[in-house]
Amino acid sequence: MNLDIVQIPAGRMDNFSYLVICPHSRRALAVDPSLAPENLLAEVRRRELCVDLLVNTHGHSDHTGGNEAVVRETGARLAGHPLDIPDAAVALHEGFRLQVGEGVVDVLHTPGHSPGSITLYSGEGLITGDTLFVTFVGRADLAGSNPEDLYHSLRRLAAFPPQTRIYPGHNYGPQPVSTIGFELEHNPYLKCPDLAAFLKLRMS
Repeated sequence: MNLDIVQIPAGRMDNFSYLVICPHSRRALAVDPSLAPENLLAEVRRRELCVDLLVNTHGHSDHTGGNEAVVRETGARLAGHPLDIPDAAVALHEGFRLQVGEGVVDVLHTPGHSPGSITLYSGEGLITGDTLFVTFVGRADLAGSNPEDLYHSLRRLAAFPPQTRIYPGHNYGPQPVSTIGFELEHNPYLKCPDLAAFLKLRMS
């Protein structure tokens, strides 16, 4: 069952929120309401969706700031990795599968930007949070960051089929959506031949 991914601009830090929608049942999963949850909620109302889960890709406040508003209006349960979202109603770990109507979203633990960073895979696209951006990658110099973990998480994502779409957590690149193939060709961090080269580029 193919799920629709709707990208929603969210706030002054160029964040993106997302809705992952089952077109048959109109059930949805919401992702990272950011500091402008009203944008995501307006889309939920416009599409007349039932939001079962609100997922945070990681615990930084520019992604989680709208959690309370979305949970209050939709009744969704909050979900996230316990290393980043310890108070989540649903603890997400590597290999967890989220039912979205008639479709499924897989949870990948992709640490590095933060200890509990996750990526969501719909079968067609990856919602990468602050792990992978269009032609860029997340910071690895913050409290809890680990650049070696980030490198290995990125290599894992780079192994997905070239046509896999990339839905990043911020609008930092030349276009809002990308593919693994495009990133392998244009993202200097994915072109690093080894860990040492990546560390030199990312931490310089």
